[in-house]
Amino acid sequence: MKKIKVGITIGDMNGIGLEVILKALNNSNITKLCVPIIYGSSKIVSYHKNIVGLEKFQFQSQKSAEYAHENRVNVINCWQDTPNITLGKESEEGGKYAKISLSCAVDDLKKGIIDAVVTAPINKKAMQMANFGHPGHTEYFTKEFNTPQSLMLMVNDNLRVGLVTNHLPLKDVSKAITRELIQTKLRILEKTLKIDFGIEKPSIAILGLNPHAGDNGVIGDEEDKLLKPIIIEAKKKGRIVMGPFPADGFFGSPQYRKFDGILAMYHDQGLVPFKTISFGDGVNFTAGLPIVRTSPDHGTAFDIVGKNIANETSFRQALFLAIDVARNRNEHAENTANPLVRKSKNNLAKSSKAEALALPEKENPEMNEHQNK
Repeated sequence: MKKIKVGITIGDMNGIGLEVILKALNNSNITKLCVPIIYGSSKIVSYHKNIVGLEKFQFQSQKSAEYAHENRVNVINCWQDTPNITLGKESEEGGKYAKISLSCAVDDLKKGIIDAVVTAPINKKAMQMANFGHPGHTEYFTKEFNTPQSLMLMVNDNLRVGLVTNHLPLKDVSKAITRELIQTKLRILEKTLKIDFGIEKPSIAILGLNPHAGDNGVIGDEEDKLLKPIIIEAKKKGRIVMGPFPADGFFGSPQYRKFDGILAMYHDQGLVPFKTISFGDGVNFTAGLPIVRTSPDHGTAFDIVGKNIANETSFRQALFLAIDVARNRNEHAENTANPLVRKSKNNLAKSSKAEALALPEKENPEMNEHQNK
């Protein structure tokens, strides 16, 4: 099986991004699963390598991802400047070089040089200072790849929570939620569960917008006017879509485990329970794009940067998921291109996480005990 080339953006150089990147890649077996390509600067990578104390960690500096070494960690030098690193602080420079890293990775995604990208955390204030022009990564990738709508999907093993609205003030949520938007997000969720996660007939739960899912119209009528008609229509078409469920009771019981995907109406409705259940192991996946993009479920963590205590698990999981989704899309493209060659989606290639777990324990990135745990 051809190795997946995974681009890795450094995020804010003043945050924990490079710390978790280097810790996650500090294993010889990682290069057996993929070709890791860091977009940034060998100087900045070396700076953070010294902070983390990974004396034996080696990387190959490259001018272009086209020449990436298959059996090494590669660093693409996207600039020749020597930026002023101010650990733990918001700065225009932090935003500027995070933006350059992103731009370089996106250029290579568009050219097909890399197969997927994992983005390290950015600081929204620093990105504003650098005139980024987007609320976050999700919106940036959606625009760059001319996609009308994408879906922020939080993933941890079999728990997958998608959002109808992303980074939107709560006062604007109800008027932003329309029948068309919900239907679009539901279609994206169903498609990604089928193609990217290999689930033939996914079951999807839809959460209500209001407390107690409106309580039969007593606490709001969006459930009756918007959600229930969409669910009824989906069922008539043979899709497994259920709800609307009151979010508190849904996540407060084992009910959420019965579904392949969950569609939440707004950011905190989906992310608060997700991070309560999965914090440190979750992955942010942007579904609905023509390319594969994942990210760890945490931010820049300015309060702990430079202390060598950041946990790399979420970044590693994001790397594994990027590899798996890229593989699944390749397999789906092959199967649909040649209808005579059909494989059961229940028999997809072993996941990269499963492959990692099958490696010898002394070299296993899931089994190793790091000094920050």
